[in-house]
Amino acid sequence: MRDSVTCIFVHGWAMNSAVWDDCIEQLPDWIKVIVVDLPGHGTMSKVSAQSLDDYVQALVPLVHQPVIWVGWSLGGLAVLRLAELHPQRVAAALLMATNPCFVRQENWLCAVETPVFDQFAADLNKDQDKTIRRFLALQVTGLNHGLSVVRKLQRSIQSRGQASTQALECGLDILKQTDLRQALKSIDSPLHWLLGAKDSLIPAALAQQLKLQYQQENVLVLESASHAPFMSHGDEFVAQLIKIAEQRRAQI
Repeated sequence: MRDSVTCIFVHGWAMNSAVWDDCIEQLPDWIKVIVVDLPGHGTMSKVSAQSLDDYVQALVPLVHQPVIWVGWSLGGLAVLRLAELHPQRVAAALLMATNPCFVRQENWLCAVETPVFDQFAADLNKDQDKTIRRFLALQVTGLNHGLSVVRKLQRSIQSRGQASTQALECGLDILKQTDLRQALKSIDSPLHWLLGAKDSLIPAALAQQLKLQYQQENVLVLESASHAPFMSHGDEFVAQLIKIAEQRRAQI
């Protein structure tokens, strides 16, 4: 389609590409959609990955021109790394409930403590299903309609299959070890951030740090959203994405 804009959607930890289904239905037909399952997740559950760069290598062949990337949480890290290594493929990125450094450091308090991820890893070895259920509950902290969002996430997992144990362990390691704060200073592609003020995994204070320390101008915080704003606040998410896509469309 002439003047169409391509958007590629990258899901988060333990999830798969089905999480985007409801949002995609609301997009105009001039937005061409590509959804991807990360290695070890969904339809790619038998594909192995050991690092964030392995995720990036799985994304690179999807397109050979600049497009819009939408990354959620762990998927946002993959998109951010892609923008650092392959800027020619990134026209813009919408990073949702994503932190360039998920683990709290001495000079980085807008993150979670390392033991949070260590506990998830320990729990995975004991009861994988229970651990994922706990993770889903964390994603809707503070939401009035949290149960409906959890059910949507559960249906998404069931529709395309649960992630492999190896992929879940790898994802936790990536979240613990990755620090892309310096990359923010070198990435030229426009970055847009969508955060939830009630997110128990991404402190709301991140928004201020992104603006002050890394000159990120496009940071939107939804006051009543948690870790899955595209599900709990689909209208706001779609509006932001269409705005980004319209800006890209005007450049083509």
